[in-house]
Amino acid sequence: MTEEAAGGVDSPPRSGSETQAPHFLQDVIFHGKFKLLKSLTPEENTNCHYGLYFEDGHRRVDYVLTYPVKKPAGGRSSRQSTHLLTENAVTRSLRRSPQNQDKSHLRHQHLESMKDSSSPPIDMELGLQGETLSSHEDHKSFRREEFERKLRDMGLELEKDEDAKIPGVGFLKIHAPWNVLCREAELMKLKMPTKKVYEVKQSSSVMEKITCLFNKALEPLHPHVEEIQHRFIKRLSHTFSREKQHLFDLSDKDYFFDSKTRSSIVYEILKRTKCKAKYSMGITSLLGSGVYTAAYPLHDGDIREEGVESNDRKLLYEEWANYSVFYKYQPIGLVRKYFGEKIGLYFAWLGLYTQMLIPASLVGVIVFLYGCATVDDNIPSMEICHPRNNITMCPLCDKVCSYWKLSTACGTARASHLFDNPATVFFSIFMALWGEWRAEVQWAAMFMEHWKRRQMRLNYEWDLTGFEDEEDHPRAEYEFRVMQKSLSKEPVSQHKMEKLTCRDRLPAYMTNIVMMLLMIGVTFAIVFGVILYRISTKAALHISSNPITRSHVQLTVKTTAAIINLVVILILDEVYGAVARWLTVLEVPKTDKSFEERLIFKTFILKFVNAFSPIIYIAFFRGRLVGRPGSYLYVFESYRMEECAHGGCLMELCIQLSITMLGKQLIQNNLFEIGIPKLKKLIRYIQSERGAFQEEERQKKLQRYETDHFLEPFAGLTPEYMEMIIQFGFVTLFVASFPLAPLFALLNNIIEIRLDAKKFVAELRRPVAARAKDIGIWYNILRGVAKVAVIINAFVISFTSDFIPRMVYQYMYSPDGSMHGFVNHTLSYFNVSHFQEGKEPMDPLHLGYHVEICRYKDYREPPLSATPYEISKEFWTVLAVRLAFVIVFQNVVMLMSDIVDWLIPDIPKDITLQIHKEKILLVDLFMKEEQGKIHILERTLSPSDKDACSRSHNNNTTAHPRSVLNTNSNV
Repeated sequence: MTEEAAGGVDSPPRSGSETQAPHFLQDVIFHGKFKLLKSLTPEENTNCHYGLYFEDGHRRVDYVLTYPVKKPAGGRSSRQSTHLLTENAVTRSLRRSPQNQDKSHLRHQHLESMKDSSSPPIDMELGLQGETLSSHEDHKSFRREEFERKLRDMGLELEKDEDAKIPGVGFLKIHAPWNVLCREAELMKLKMPTKKVYEVKQSSSVMEKITCLFNKALEPLHPHVEEIQHRFIKRLSHTFSREKQHLFDLSDKDYFFDSKTRSSIVYEILKRTKCKAKYSMGITSLLGSGVYTAAYPLHDGDIREEGVESNDRKLLYEEWANYSVFYKYQPIGLVRKYFGEKIGLYFAWLGLYTQMLIPASLVGVIVFLYGCATVDDNIPSMEICHPRNNITMCPLCDKVCSYWKLSTACGTARASHLFDNPATVFFSIFMALWGEWRAEVQWAAMFMEHWKRRQMRLNYEWDLTGFEDEEDHPRAEYEFRVMQKSLSKEPVSQHKMEKLTCRDRLPAYMTNIVMMLLMIGVTFAIVFGVILYRISTKAALHISSNPITRSHVQLTVKTTAAIINLVVILILDEVYGAVARWLTVLEVPKTDKSFEERLIFKTFILKFVNAFSPIIYIAFFRGRLVGRPGSYLYVFESYRMEECAHGGCLMELCIQLSITMLGKQLIQNNLFEIGIPKLKKLIRYIQSERGAFQEEERQKKLQRYETDHFLEPFAGLTPEYMEMIIQFGFVTLFVASFPLAPLFALLNNIIEIRLDAKKFVAELRRPVAARAKDIGIWYNILRGVAKVAVIINAFVISFTSDFIPRMVYQYMYSPDGSMHGFVNHTLSYFNVSHFQEGKEPMDPLHLGYHVEICRYKDYREPPLSATPYEISKEFWTVLAVRLAFVIVFQNVVMLMSDIVDWLIPDIPKDITLQIHKEKILLVDLFMKEEQGKIHILERTLSPSDKDACSRSHNNNTTAHPRSVLNTNSNV
């Protein structure tokens, strides 16, 4: 064992508090005393100032790595052990001779090959003893020493702390000095603010004045942050260069690079630093192999303690991650400053999406209220509910179901009118335009254009104009597969640069296709199982001896089936997420960006099919594959396919949609997001044995890096986006059947924004800031969903609702041009003597009289016609009008969206002018710099040299501004 593996902290005494630990857990879990858990939690009100700096109090901790530390057997003091660890590591690396280095190198290669090929990772907490554990820990310690030596060679400064209050965990604090920050900022082409400050002048047009007055009226809704106060003043930015440091304001070098930029620079170094071998690169491979257990930047400071020094995190907590400010705009600039552009764009997009739900919610509520106001005047509902209505309907199932009166469907018919009325068509067109507008995430039509303009404005304000995604470093898994492929080749060809080809990935691709089809098949099978549940349960409830049960068969079956679908969707969502990640790992994508895009695509396909399969079945298939009385369609020769109620399947579609949407939002999106992180935190504290600490040990103040270690690791934005994409599908795809969907989405998102904000600020480790100028693949997904939404809403109105049959009857078949007689027009006749043997009702006198003719909803010829029970001409007329409506609806919506796209420019005019102005200011700045250099040079040259220099300068003055413009065209 190396000394570092043997070193560590002294194990805490386990006398009194160890015996109290079981009682503590019992009080927390069974008696709800969560204040005890809070007492063990690394409180945010502790003073962690020194945790933000090295022990000298001057060098800031830019990044932290954690690694396992074996508990020492002896009683060496912890603080002394910390210093000895650092000194011994450096001393051994300096004393190691070349021969010893070669031996260590060979030994390390041997250990690594053993680990990579067959040896599973060994958990230190299992307490395994023997040579295997010793070799494994020696190997990890050796790799840590080597990696840390490489980091020092890169210019980073390191400090270890194994005197932590977290047993078995050591901390490596990393600081990037000024020269390293400047070098990396230049390599990463970071744009930094210069000394030049200019005023962003506002236009004096009438619209701008109206906008200014509107903004003043909304002033109370803006958060109290500095960015709002200085939004009309901007610093000129330019790509950082060490040769042009005089252009930048370096009066305070400690704060020139903020904490977000410093941590991203250090992370870039950690990713590309080679550990040992050619194919072992970066911190990702070390984390994957267990050499380090975690890597994260630090949060800025405390958020809850009164009187502490103000910081961005505390300001975000007060003005953003707080439910009391739900009515205010988000401080997007401050979010970007603290978390980076990628997270800032997500919350900007989420805020705009929520804002655009407001008009959609208002229109949806108006449509719903219109249905409520006109339900008593709806002629078809009045005809069904009329007490003199004596229409006898055919049984809804075989044998156990009997004849029934149409008037018993009065409640369903009235409820259907709330969502199936003429205003629904207008609302569908409105939402299709709204969805299109938002769909390109640069949305087609209004929402699309609004987001495009908003995104371009953010790109300008955040100095992202001209930014292009750089080539990402290969993932550790990809490098390992390439190494395996290279080692399997002949020694002569091993020096060639290998890469994974499509042929190498062919087994993974085939597995992906088979598994994706299998998972989709599982979803369809579960939907089919719920169909069988509805059929069998309906038959069972009809033979119940309880009259109340028999009278509420339809409502009971619909509601319970919808709840079962919701539970299945929630379970399969988790399963499909894990399956999608496993399939993506099999493909071994080269970069993190490629990995993320493939994972997003698979997860979206599986979750979209899972969420919308039951809804699509109800909307487009239920009631259409039934047959007719005397010739019904059966499944397994015993289960008769379901029919829609007389009011159509729209009401059941509304029930299914509302339960699924509200259930997912309340249970999955909110309850899981609150409950699961709390549960994980409890488990981490139990595993870290903090319950065994003595009372005085608990009262000791934790350092910032120790506090952040207990926070949940950041898992990316994919779950957040996916949650909103599925919600967007509920809002747009079937909005014709549920006009209140935008309202429920709005209420959910108001909570969601603050919930996510609190999670990012207080519950998660600080993510590494990532630059991005758009929301990536989500743009294409949203655009596709919005395009599909137009088609689906057209088919819902045409085929699922009764809108088209009503219009056809009113204008083609009605004697007086009204809706009187519509119900009778849609019902066909059936002679009960034509029932198949064994399928007739067991109780034919259920209504108290003998039935000879019953009615069913369809367009078919009567029994006495020349072609009994054949499809009538009315059916083909309605079908033709339905198809024509779908075509007209789609083309009208697409045409209107194209007109909006043409009328509204992608880039706001004021942003175009400001970008042009910045280019001119940059030219002036560089011209003044050149003139200053020439004046300095003229003072030191002879008269003849001055004349030559002047002539050379005059010859190049015309070309110079153009070259400056070209070199800075990306500003």
